[in-house]
Amino acid sequence: MSHFFATEHTAAADIQLTDAERQPCEIWTRVMGYHRPVASFNVGKQGEHNERRFFAESRCDR
Repeated sequence: MSHFFATEHTAAADIQLTDAERQPCEIWTRVMGYHRPVASFNVGKQGEHNERRFFAESRCDR
């Protein structure tokens, strides 16, 4: 790692943005074999997407 990279990384970490300065993040998901933005879903599909749960598979000890 170069000194320049470490200095640049530290400076970027110190920047604080207000909510007005932030941009919305567009979330895409795979539906029926192709990718679509979640914002283009109808109300029911958006609700279903918000109810999704993520899980981590535990390690099998045998």
